[in-house]
Amino acid sequence: MFEAIRKHSKIVIVLLFLLIIPSFVLVGMNSNYFSEKSPVVARVDGSKIRQTDWDSAHRTQSDRIRAQAPTVDPKLLDSPQARYATLERLVREHVLTAAAHAMRLVTNDARLASSLQEIPEIARLRRADGTLDADAYRALTAGLGLTPEGFEADMRRSLSVNQVMDGVRRTAFGTQESARLALDALYGQREIQLARFNAADFSAKVAATDAELQAYYQAHTTQLQRTEQASVEYLLLDPGSLRAAIHLSEEDLRTYYQENQARLAGKQERRASHILVNAPRDALAAERERAKERAAQLLAQVRKNPAGFAEVAKSASDDKGSAEAGGDLNFFSRGAMVKPFEDAVFALKKGEISDLVETDFGYHIIVLTDVKAPPSFEELRPSLEEELRQQQAQRKFAELAEAFSNAVYEQADSLQAVAEKFQLPLQTAAGVTRSPAPGAQGPLANAQFLQALFAPDALQNKRNTQAVETGPNQLAAGRVTQYTPAATPPFEEVRAHVRNLYRAEKSVELARQSGQAKLAAWKKAPATATGLTAVALVSREQSQNLPRPVIDAALRAPVDALPAWVGVDLGAEGYAVVKVNRVVARKAPDAQRAQQEQQKYQQWLTAAEEQAYYALLKQRFKVQIQVARPQAIDLAGAAEN
Repeated sequence: MFEAIRKHSKIVIVLLFLLIIPSFVLVGMNSNYFSEKSPVVARVDGSKIRQTDWDSAHRTQSDRIRAQAPTVDPKLLDSPQARYATLERLVREHVLTAAAHAMRLVTNDARLASSLQEIPEIARLRRADGTLDADAYRALTAGLGLTPEGFEADMRRSLSVNQVMDGVRRTAFGTQESARLALDALYGQREIQLARFNAADFSAKVAATDAELQAYYQAHTTQLQRTEQASVEYLLLDPGSLRAAIHLSEEDLRTYYQENQARLAGKQERRASHILVNAPRDALAAERERAKERAAQLLAQVRKNPAGFAEVAKSASDDKGSAEAGGDLNFFSRGAMVKPFEDAVFALKKGEISDLVETDFGYHIIVLTDVKAPPSFEELRPSLEEELRQQQAQRKFAELAEAFSNAVYEQADSLQAVAEKFQLPLQTAAGVTRSPAPGAQGPLANAQFLQALFAPDALQNKRNTQAVETGPNQLAAGRVTQYTPAATPPFEEVRAHVRNLYRAEKSVELARQSGQAKLAAWKKAPATATGLTAVALVSREQSQNLPRPVIDAALRAPVDALPAWVGVDLGAEGYAVVKVNRVVARKAPDAQRAQQEQQKYQQWLTAAEEQAYYALLKQRFKVQIQVARPQAIDLAGAAEN
């Protein structure tokens, strides 16, 4: 039945169109018709946050980061950890919005206007008479993808929400004494010695019988299970994949250059030197007249001997900043100087000396010394090709996106024909799992695309997935060519691996037992302790390259009776016994450091109170996040790789 529908899909689409559209006309379409089918990923105060909301928020966040940092690694933005962080931010916004509504926190027009004026980009749009340049304001908000009304609504909502946490921030207060006690404990030092019981040293003592290995295998079948995997092929449609097929003619480039010459070449820059005779606007008329007469004399002097302009500027110009350089103002473009001065400069020919130019500063004599010509077509050719090719690829992507989506659905048994039609490389990958693998790139780093690949129809029938939006202006479609379900391999196949796991586990147990026995003995008779390291002075700032659990245990150990002994479980590495010999009081910091530490303590205290208050709000508004938190990225391992 479904095969028949696929073969006659266009007919079916027409029939569905005729049946469904009249119902929308008669009944009306609910704006949530499609979003209601999206799975719920979180709930806040009874309202639902759906997958579509999450995806949209993450796209917006990723686009914003890419715009601010174009060189950021795309893998970091598409990682499960980054996506989950977006979901947490989305939940936080909903929680604070619900709290603001419950507390009836609102932002009045005066507060909104004041806050808008505090934004430098908006403050610069004020005219001399105090009015706002409405057109420039509209252009500014359009750059953010908003109308002025939408921008102000977002700003009003943000100000209301910020009031929820403002009360906590303003009331968090730590005294100097509480800061001293906390910081002394944090930065305090202790003199310690250490005995290590490394698991690797006990490995040779572990003898594993076949029965023990079989028992270990049976008890750890889940741990030994191989995850389901798939070999896949996929297509990626994006401007980058379409660029190679775009051919630019000489005419295309020259036409684009002519149409965009002003933008591409940039503003014309001119270099000028000047002599200034001070005469402020508020000076007496007689003073301004005397200044004008002096300027006229200087003008006659430099016109008589143009080559001596720089020397006259050095000796006579009242602009001391440029006088030392012979009046040179270097290159500048329109908009950099006051208008009368600018108009005069851009009206001169190279080497020409102006008449007297009057500004608010006084009277100027100007000579145009150079003109920086805009780049030629040939100089701009590489950037022209890059920009025009990108624009055409972007346009072509927009034209092909719908056709690509239809093609992968209508030819569901293969991607080869679609690849040939759209001139796209058919890419392959093996060992693909439901979750993005470390280091995965492109569509294989996108959770939504992987979900489509492992959907029942794609797995069981080897059908193409639908076209999935894996990023801004990116569509991907794939199909599974081979699938291996999750399974525990036979014992004989993993015998060596089981032996290694068993030996590692038993080695850790032996190391722990040996360390705990020594700990008990040394507590009773400290003089019998042997194998301790040399004395080391440690603190949270100076770890002496010791494991963090050792430092934490040493600094937390009770010191009412010294020496103090404490055992530390180092996990797979084994065990350690720490001997604390003495506590070294922290030196009193100087005044500047003490002030910095007080500020740091206040920041920590404020952050802690904010976190605690937010945790209470989450409980009050019954927050439920229905997506598992991914494991943290191993930054050290990532750096090594």
